[in-house]
Amino acid sequence: MNKLLVVQTSPRGENSISRHMTRCFVQAWQAARPRGEVVHRDLVETKLPFVTGPWLQAYFTPPAQQSVEMKEELRLSDELVAELLAADHIVISTPIHNYNVPASLKAWVDHIVRKGLTLGFEGQGLVTGKKATLLLASGGVYTEGSPIRSRDIATQYLRLILNVIGVDDVTVVAGGGAKAVDLREQTMDAFLAKLRPDIEHAAAIESAVLQ
Repeated sequence: MNKLLVVQTSPRGENSISRHMTRCFVQAWQAARPRGEVVHRDLVETKLPFVTGPWLQAYFTPPAQQSVEMKEELRLSDELVAELLAADHIVISTPIHNYNVPASLKAWVDHIVRKGLTLGFEGQGLVTGKKATLLLASGGVYTEGSPIRSRDIATQYLRLILNVIGVDDVTVVAGGGAKAVDLREQTMDAFLAKLRPDIEHAAAIESAVLQ
């Protein structure tokens, strides 16, 4: 597993807990695979457009019948799909906004779930033999035993999407209680120290499919 795709969503820069989690993960992943390649897809910089009428018209038109304009509508989507298919390990790093993923990540999902490319015409996932890791930073705590566990929509949604396209080897590192850092009740370093063993373990393990 020598190619890592890192998808990041937080707009908070150095104040982003999920980005600090990602940095820790990538360092551990590279330490385990000195010759590995890391591809970064920052959705803050990419500024993905939402799905539009012209995009859908292009999507539902067979490739051989697509106009130049239609191909341009799908150009970025094609690029994102190619990144996904080329990766051995996919990391999705995101904050949780109001119990779910940011709009930019939902837009990424809409661009990479593509019939004939990542999803078969009979509904089977085509993105197989890969591992995914979710790095989630949330104000609330949604782990087992939490009274608000049922609100963990983001994890359920991302697992569902990954499973639909064929990725069923998914590890979740939940950075719950992240608001303690924003409220200055805990330092960033102290918060990350609790998560570091799980992050480094997720970075070190290979896909169960490939073992």
